[in-house]
Amino acid sequence: MRVRLFVFGVTALFLLSLIVAVAIGSESLAFGEVLRVLRYRLTGGLGAAPDQTTDLIVWQLRLPRVLLALAVGGGLSIIGVAMQALVRNPLADPYILGISSGASAGASLFYLGFLPPLLSATLSMPLAAFLGGLLSISVVYLIARQGNTVSVTRLLLAGVAMSALMAALTSFVTFASPDTDRLRAVLFWLLGSLDGTTWARLPLPAATAVLGLLLLLVLARPLDAFLIGEEPAFNLGVPVEMTKRLLILLSALVTGVLVASSGAIGFVGLIVPHAVRSFVGVSHRRVIPLSFLTGALFLLWADLAAHVLLRGQILPVGIITALCGVPFFLFLLRRNAYRFGP
Repeated sequence: MRVRLFVFGVTALFLLSLIVAVAIGSESLAFGEVLRVLRYRLTGGLGAAPDQTTDLIVWQLRLPRVLLALAVGGGLSIIGVAMQALVRNPLADPYILGISSGASAGASLFYLGFLPPLLSATLSMPLAAFLGGLLSISVVYLIARQGNTVSVTRLLLAGVAMSALMAALTSFVTFASPDTDRLRAVLFWLLGSLDGTTWARLPLPAATAVLGLLLLLVLARPLDAFLIGEEPAFNLGVPVEMTKRLLILLSALVTGVLVASSGAIGFVGLIVPHAVRSFVGVSHRRVIPLSFLTGALFLLWADLAAHVLLRGQILPVGIITALCGVPFFLFLLRRNAYRFGP
């Protein structure tokens, strides 16, 4: 009953939040106006045509940003689920383990022109971000391994160290860049921002987030088995090493593409999976899709808060998620025991 109520509540809030997020902004719109634009656009022009200004605000400015928030929030949340299952600890997420920082470094090196010309000609910004995230998480994972186990202490320390290293590299290339316009754009982007999203930018991050969701749903059973340990998972027929490599590649891919689209937005993958497990248990058949929906909602409301907290100014959404995530992270560290696993 509790699970059904949670599913119903998240689904209802998801649908309501779509309308609220499009309606609220520097110029607030009535819900009826928003629905009129959506009906007109989605039905191919049926019904009365909306006001041109309203149509521009809803369809061209706000709706792409809202959909990107859903894709980024959902994608980061399920990668948090994957990382936590991989290392069997609720403290893991793409930001803390250095994937986001590595992706930011890769994207910054590409965008600011610090890669060799031959390499730059063969890469794109999402691919550069993917390679940066993959390098970072691979180093962290190799350092944390002790035989056939992963040391949580080493994992967290290595993640913090790699995050600091990649952040330092990103800071160096931004301050060394002679292009002041690009420098200003990168500095704002590094704090996480969904503004300026267009329909043309949306397909890649949306498709990547959905791909991550589908692949993790296929891997739900192996992820369940990982919660009881690698050796028991192997005895249950799970190809442990291949699954771990796939999870690392998938985490780097999804995080890299999303960071290239929105900047480094931290702590979404930490807060959301833990909250979902507290309501629906640890079965990944439930945790993965519900984390996707809840993460999408969390980032959507964080982005909405970034637009309304300061009159006349837009905060980077990464500031909002950090304000929520850091106290939650410290709370998890303070706890003496974790309820994580079957």
